[in-house]
Amino acid sequence: MATRTPYLLVFRNTGPENHAHLSPEDRQTLLKQWNAWYDDLADQGLALSGQPLDEASRVISEVAGQRVIDGPFPEAKEDIGGYVSLLATSMDEATQRAMTHPGLTYGMKIEIRPFAQNCHLGVVGRSADR
Repeated sequence: MATRTPYLLVFRNTGPENHAHLSPEDRQTLLKQWNAWYDDLADQGLALSGQPLDEASRVISEVAGQRVIDGPFPEAKEDIGGYVSLLATSMDEATQRAMTHPGLTYGMKIEIRPFAQNCHLGVVGRSADR
């Protein structure tokens, strides 16, 4: 059996404006489908974690973080709205699983990124329990 490694599914274009046209019943249906999609992955041991993100944000930049800008930013409709950490045998498998997400029907975009095995700076990955 092929080894599964983690991939990050980054959900973009998930803001309220993308769902404003839905009736309350349609929103509830989408919510049930979204949760079922995740629960199916979790039941298979493939979803390690997942979380929606609040619209509030802060961008820190420049040397020593001298520049701090608070959001949300109205021009950033495609900012990250949530994520799922997914185990998959390849980018193709991660892609196939992402392609079944019900939010895609409503304009959501999913960026798929493998976790780096080796960082060009030498940074080592850590878990929360360390």
